[in-house]
Amino acid sequence: MFTLARYELYRLFLSPLAWIILALSQLILAYLFLTHIDYFVQIQAKISAIPGAPGVTELVAIPLLSNAATIFLLITPLVTMRLIAEERRNDSWPLLISAPLSIHQIVLGKYLATFGFFLVLLTLLMLMPLSLLMGSAIDLYMLAASFLGLVLLLASFTAIGLFLSSLTKQPAIAAITTFTSLFLLWIIDWAGNSQADGQDSLFSWLSLLRHFEPMLQGEIHSSDISYYLIIIVTFLLLTIRHLDSERIN
Repeated sequence: MFTLARYELYRLFLSPLAWIILALSQLILAYLFLTHIDYFVQIQAKISAIPGAPGVTELVAIPLLSNAATIFLLITPLVTMRLIAEERRNDSWPLLISAPLSIHQIVLGKYLATFGFFLVLLTLLMLMPLSLLMGSAIDLYMLAASFLGLVLLLASFTAIGLFLSSLTKQPAIAAITTFTSLFLLWIIDWAGNSQADGQDSLFSWLSLLRHFEPMLQGEIHSSDISYYLIIIVTFLLLTIRHLDSERIN
């Protein structure tokens, strides 16, 4: 499993797409980071006399991580679309499943490789807010909670993208369905907020954004962590079951 994960990660970095995604995402995030810093510098004198005013963490670091979540929503389908769909299109899938590996080892290997790529993205991203330590104090707990939220969010994105890639042999179709599904789970909270009784609804509970926002505020709840773990395990099991049923047939 780990050998396959290393091979898949190595193959991913051989692809120009991976380097383009790395470069463009860092370019966009760096621009947003500098924009937030510029805004903070402009209003710093006005809010400095206000007791309990938000600091550099709330006005620079957290908005950057919130923007990063949206960018990752856009780029995840481009990375996950090739995981299994391209194997089918290139007719290399029969060779892979004939290897001395079980289906769950293949699925977990591809999942770990893709998630490892996103961890590289996250590491590069976190260097930006951490650089603020050179000039000001930041709330490391809030930053750590937000980072945990991004890790869980990306892990969920990857699991969903892997499952949808296993349903087709066309990477483009896998990318479109992955983006549509992720976007639906992102905005489904709007339907939950429209409930007249004000109570949490199923739509609200299903929302990826609803469980991510508290972590951006430094709040870590076991219910939010459990939600992401349920999403990850569910879609990994669905992928394994689907591919295993194909192997038997």
